[in-house]
Amino acid sequence: MDTTLADPLVGRRLEGRYRIEARIARGGMATVYRALDERLDRMVAVKVMHAGLADDAQFLARFTGEARAAARLSCPNVVSVFDQGLHDGVAFLVMELVTGRTLRDLLIERGRLTPEQALSVLEPVLIALSAAHAAGLVHRDVKPENVLLGDNGSVKVADFGLARAVEAATMTAAQGLLIGTVAYLAPEQVATGSADERTDVYAAGIMLFELLTGSVPYAGETAVSVAYRHLHEDVPPPSTRADVPPALDALTVWATRRDRGARPADAGAFLAELREVRSDLGLASVPVPAGSRSSAGRHRTIAVELPPPAAPPTPPPIAPSDGLLPQRSRRRRLPVALLIVLVLGLVAGGTGWWLGAGQYTTTPSLTGLTRDQAVAKAKLDGFSVKFGPAAYNEVVPVGSVITQDPVATSRIRKNGTITLVLSRGKERYQVPDVRGRPQSDAEAALRKLKLVPEVTKRYDEKVAIGLVVAQSPANGQTVRPNTLVSLVVSLGPAPVPVPSVVGLAIDEAKQRLTDLGLRVTETKKYSETVDKDVVIAQQPTGGHLTRGSTVQLTVSNGPPLVTVPEVVGMEVQAAKRKLEKAGFKVRVVPFFFTDHVQIQTPKGGEKAPKGSTVNILR
Repeated sequence: MDTTLADPLVGRRLEGRYRIEARIARGGMATVYRALDERLDRMVAVKVMHAGLADDAQFLARFTGEARAAARLSCPNVVSVFDQGLHDGVAFLVMELVTGRTLRDLLIERGRLTPEQALSVLEPVLIALSAAHAAGLVHRDVKPENVLLGDNGSVKVADFGLARAVEAATMTAAQGLLIGTVAYLAPEQVATGSADERTDVYAAGIMLFELLTGSVPYAGETAVSVAYRHLHEDVPPPSTRADVPPALDALTVWATRRDRGARPADAGAFLAELREVRSDLGLASVPVPAGSRSSAGRHRTIAVELPPPAAPPTPPPIAPSDGLLPQRSRRRRLPVALLIVLVLGLVAGGTGWWLGAGQYTTTPSLTGLTRDQAVAKAKLDGFSVKFGPAAYNEVVPVGSVITQDPVATSRIRKNGTITLVLSRGKERYQVPDVRGRPQSDAEAALRKLKLVPEVTKRYDEKVAIGLVVAQSPANGQTVRPNTLVSLVVSLGPAPVPVPSVVGLAIDEAKQRLTDLGLRVTETKKYSETVDKDVVIAQQPTGGHLTRGSTVQLTVSNGPPLVTVPEVVGMEVQAAKRKLEKAGFKVRVVPFFFTDHVQIQTPKGGEKAPKGSTVNILR
């Protein structure tokens, strides 16, 4: 029995607009169909989510939001999202129809790629992810099955945002998604279920490992065992399994660090480094390998389209031998192909109906033209023009057309409208001067310009703590978005060790402390044990202080002063006892040779240090 005929959606119209013609592929969460958009008369791919998902309100909310976000992406390496809807309980996406196969098909066929081929495939993938990250969209499910290799040599990434939508569902389909992509899960997805730009970088790094070696780094009997290895093991260098240059080893290991903070900040940073590595190794960009597509039918994310009616008038192949469609469904395509051959024959015969007097014509190529040139050419061909939001572009000059919808040579109604997106030129920002500003203010100013602050701290004698001392690149330099800007933030003056100056003369103690940038205050204190002008104590006694801090010293004033008793005229022994009792030492000097004190020094009533000597003459 023909599976296409058995599919209940084939032949139906979704929202009265999209006529389902054939089933292309079936995956874990959706089925992809080739359909005709009858309103715009173009072939599209319709991805229909499996039954049950549409019953989950949280899924529908996220599905709608992610579809809108994906539709805003304007990048040639992203599968365009045209529409999203819900029809009779069926949630669906309408996307660009791509002719070709998946990267998984190529890996099955080739095993592994050369370094030149691997980087030539990964570069457009990172360009697509960079565009998504710049728009605030995280893919969450980067893997070879979601990378489409067009017959025209294009490389496109599909299914942006769908993984996040399915995560919202309460049914077991989300579990199936996890199991199906466990080889590319980042540690943070395993541990907490969280994902950001660096999660996509990790998956792209795993994919680079697989392109270079022919296998993913981790294998196991169960999905849980593989997830455990992502969480607890470091991804090995690809050179452990294949002949890979050291620079590619380093690039792969950097992208797959378990600590997300140690990976490239986003796909743009990964892409910049990839290009540097390729340049350093002298690896040229090569076309994506063509090869056989015999295994493509086993994979879900590729859509195959017959050549459009506007192609040159030679019979197109009736069914490409890419294996993407089941054998039974190909037989259904034969009448369509014959009809196209007949129509092309009419064109070759000069009837002029299809491209001339008929209702349709082909879209002119307007990309690369200036705004005025594009409008003039479109008007000359009978079309009106409208403009979508301008976008940055690294190649197309400012004011010239980056993309058009419908694309050139597409079938379009006469007098139709072509939507153009003009280039804003290269996305560049001037680094602001954040020196002298608080760290939080400086970081906010940089992030506002899509720059990435990286902070280191150091002591500074002049700049207050918490303020930016220096920056690199310097202010005024023009840089790409996501450029790293290094900030040096002041920790204030460096602390100095406080030496002990107890027991030193005050002058020497002061000199030692001031030489270290410390201030000194002193207080005086009498001491019977410490000589005058010698440091008795200090506060603090040690540790560290910042320059300019104060050390308080206690300095000896010598022994306390005591009033000398009057002993003149007293008997010598009695005078001696009286002076000693007052705290003085006594020296008896025989001079007058009497038993009574004739003279004393110091005199009675004078002040003298306690413990000092009083001389008495008898």
